Amino acid sequence: MRDSFIIAKAGKPMVKVIPLEPSEAGTASRLGFMTGEFSVPDDFDQIGSEEIESLFTGRKA
Repeated sequence: MRDSFIIAKAGKPMVKVIPLEPSEAGTASRLGFMTGEFSVPDDFDQIGSEEIESLFTGRKA
């Protein structure tokens, strides 16, 4: 097992890095927890594009 270490800035300790215990290592898995809860439209990356373009160019949409 690895030891802990300290990160310092200008000689002042800022952060202490310690290894996780084996029981803590697998508790952060949340990938996909909202699967099926909402849908994203196919054109989501184009929504509001005319308004955004008018804000950059100064022209009315």
